[in-house]
Amino acid sequence: MTDWIKASNPATPITTEADAIAAARASAIAIFLGAVWGIVGLVYMMTAGSGALEAAAAQAAADTPEMPGMANVVTQAALWMGIGLTVVQLIIGFVQWAKPNIVIPIIFVILVAFGLVTGVFGLVMAGQPEMAAAAAQTPMWQTVIGFVILAVQLVMHIAGIRGANKLDKIRMAAAQDY
Repeated sequence: MTDWIKASNPATPITTEADAIAAARASAIAIFLGAVWGIVGLVYMMTAGSGALEAAAAQAAADTPEMPGMANVVTQAALWMGIGLTVVQLIIGFVQWAKPNIVIPIIFVILVAFGLVTGVFGLVMAGQPEMAAAAAQTPMWQTVIGFVILAVQLVMHIAGIRGANKLDKIRMAAAQDY
């Protein structure tokens, strides 16, 4: 476990190819962590979160007469989209694990940073009077754990970028010496 903690630290010096591979795979671990958190979110949405979705649909139906017919469709679309994105995330994690590269961690750093920024803006906007009172609210435990996971993922993806970059340099040097 200590080796994975070392590999996930973006400040750790990377000197060998094994260290570079471990650091690049830290990004894959971060992706798997996000997929597990996505599964937790899906389970919540299918169980306790369904009441919040129904309340949001009822609020929207009061404002828009066409909404009751669309509420079920939107809920199902959100569920299937969540499942699809979790599966895609797992596939990308396996690709990063099997063949570490720099592109995947860069993309995920951008996505994680976007998630952090939109999460903060969502918290800021939550108390605004124009927000619907019965809108689907994310529980505080899910918000806090989500921010912690995003912060951990950001650190691990940065380590993955460093590891993949160093891996490329080590392999290029080995190819030129050969």
